[in-house]
Amino acid sequence: MKLFSSLRGKNQAEEFPLLPLRELVLFPNTMMSVFITYKMGMIAIDEALKRDLRLFAACLKVQDGGETYPSGSVVKIVQHLKMPDNTFRVVLQGEYRGTIASSIRQNDLSLVRVEPIKPAESLSPEMQALMRAVQKSFAQYAEYTKKISSDTLVVAEKTESSERLANLICHTVQVKPGQKIELLSIADPARRLEAVLETLERENEIFDIQKNISVKVKSRMEKHQRDYILNEQLKEINKELGRDDKTEDFADLERALEAKNPPPEVLLKARKELGRLRKLQAFTPEAGILRGYLEWLGDLPWSDFSPDSLDLADAEGLLEEDHFGMRKAKERILEFIAVHQLFSLGRPPEGPHPQAGSGMKGPILCFVGPPGTGKTSLGKSVARALGRRFVRFSLGGLRDEAEIRGHRKTYVGALPGKIIQSMAKAGTLNPVFLLDEIDKISRDARGDPAAALLEALDPEQNHAFSDHYLETPYDLSHTLFIATANTLQGIPYPLLDRMEILEIPGYGENEKLAIAQKYLIPKELRENALASAGVAFTDEAVKAIIRHWTQESGVRNLEREIARGIRRLGREALGLGYGRERTLDSFVRTVEAEEVERLLGKRKYLPEIPLREARVGVSYGLAWTETGGVLLPVESVKFDGAGEVILTGHLGEVMKESARIALSYLRSGQGRYGFTGEPGKTDFHVHVPAGAVPKDGPSAGLALAASLLSVLRGEAPRAGVAMTGELTLTGRILPIGGLKEKLLAALRQGFHRVILPAGNRPDWAELDPDLRQGLTPDFVETAEEGLGLLFPGLSRP
Repeated sequence: MKLFSSLRGKNQAEEFPLLPLRELVLFPNTMMSVFITYKMGMIAIDEALKRDLRLFAACLKVQDGGETYPSGSVVKIVQHLKMPDNTFRVVLQGEYRGTIASSIRQNDLSLVRVEPIKPAESLSPEMQALMRAVQKSFAQYAEYTKKISSDTLVVAEKTESSERLANLICHTVQVKPGQKIELLSIADPARRLEAVLETLERENEIFDIQKNISVKVKSRMEKHQRDYILNEQLKEINKELGRDDKTEDFADLERALEAKNPPPEVLLKARKELGRLRKLQAFTPEAGILRGYLEWLGDLPWSDFSPDSLDLADAEGLLEEDHFGMRKAKERILEFIAVHQLFSLGRPPEGPHPQAGSGMKGPILCFVGPPGTGKTSLGKSVARALGRRFVRFSLGGLRDEAEIRGHRKTYVGALPGKIIQSMAKAGTLNPVFLLDEIDKISRDARGDPAAALLEALDPEQNHAFSDHYLETPYDLSHTLFIATANTLQGIPYPLLDRMEILEIPGYGENEKLAIAQKYLIPKELRENALASAGVAFTDEAVKAIIRHWTQESGVRNLEREIARGIRRLGREALGLGYGRERTLDSFVRTVEAEEVERLLGKRKYLPEIPLREARVGVSYGLAWTETGGVLLPVESVKFDGAGEVILTGHLGEVMKESARIALSYLRSGQGRYGFTGEPGKTDFHVHVPAGAVPKDGPSAGLALAASLLSVLRGEAPRAGVAMTGELTLTGRILPIGGLKEKLLAALRQGFHRVILPAGNRPDWAELDPDLRQGLTPDFVETAEEGLGLLFPGLSRP
């Protein structure tokens, strides 16, 4: 103990054993009973009992650590009781505040030298005002907590010492030890009282917020309790009157279903399920399933028809107002309206709806055409012309059969299929139902959605369509189904057989011009806030956009380019002050062909002059794709070999077979076509450019034969001629499909003469006059006729 003795010898009055406290802060002028159960504390108490009963009490920074805060209080042991296990129960009284100046530790005992914190007392008016504010806030705090004795409040009210007031309040208020240490360590009396006042005000504000929350919660609880009591009383009243609220609810469900006038078997099924529901507890899972099922039955239209517009002239006017061209599709819709009108003329004036029980069924139409030709919007126009509701269901990427037929209602979260959901949304039995992108249906292990559509799209079956969720037949025979597709490939034949195919071909240049001037430009002016301005595009400007900024069968990209040009004009108008200093009505601009490049940037498509040049081994076929028609250059070369044919350009099997047929045909007619050499000792390489794009189909047979004959004869075919037609092994040219798209592709590339199969002469006659005027056709029945047109040196048959 020599080390401790030397420390005591220096200044006996200022050195004390250190008593570390856990989560406790002792203040001067206060007393506290403390249990000391840890080793360092017990050693400090023993040392103080040997001395003058004084210690320096400081709070530990970490509960189980050894380091304390530097600030604390010098305390005196007023009472102590040592337990049998050597722990202590002591009553400590705070004497004054202090800060550790230095410390010495040996084993588990720490002796510290303490510098007292002794503030100078002041009774200035400012200090007195501050003390009164603290006393008032403390009184409010005591009122909130309800845990502070009246004696403590009296002492706090009567004290005239700022030090005593601060110590008393800091000892009483319930805040974290870290905050108490901050209040303990402030030496300046005014600053300390300000900190105490801030702490009290913050605690009072928290209490006030808690009180408001409690009032709100209590109010809600009282409302729930009140509702519960009233509901219980209502139940008792209903029992006394012989009524039951559940019975009323079930009666509402039954009335709602009867009001829809469903078929007898549906009503019988609903009543059976309603009887089961009556026997179940309201909150059981099965009760929720049955209630949802009955609500779906009540939401569906069973006998509701929307009145049809039967005025042919009005319907034709609406269709013409919304869409340009599409003659076949419009004629089919007008035929449907005409038949509908005939049915209506044969019924009494007050009789049922003309479709109800008349035997008239809604047609199943399929609009097929390239993207951007207006198939989906035409479906909306059909509904508008008929005065019917319109619903749309996109089939693109659909893989699950349950999306069409629904799930069994026993499954968790089960719902009807999309067809039944859409009928409930429509609210009538005779909507126009658009099945968009029917050629994009997929299939996987969950079933085949296309197979599930067979029943819905079969006029002989869809009067009793079966949905797994409904478990009862539903009549779809009055619905006008319209499907849309880019191609018929990929649509299963049984599904295709149930639909009436209406082709929506691509548009020619004049058609696009009319659509742009009549529909697209006014629409984009409205959507870009320039409808009131005097903006116009000349016909030549629109044609320039069609030729050099778009290459498509539809008008979707044309609309985008027109919108881009109009936005640029809007920006220019703002820059010139229109819309602010001057009104938009005074902004007048007519876009000429020369200005298009300034508005839209450099041209995207340039005329491919090399395509129209005569070259040995090169011919030009025409092909049809999902996006419209394309020009199909065919290149061939020959070299010594063993009579093999190399085919490149990502060709399909059918097109490869066409190339072999063409070569076999030419070999068989070597004398007739006037070429020398031995084809059996010559290899041929046939390539169709754009090798990354898949190509297939038989319609390039004539073009393949022309390219090979050009190589064999060493003579270039006639320039500027495009061709299409399937070639047989005996030299016949068979008709092809997609004629309009192929001819539009020829015009886009500057070809004005085409060789066509004679079997397509009726299709040519149905084309628009504008398209026919831009082309010179040669109809051929045999390859010999077609090749004779391409190679003038050959004698015509």
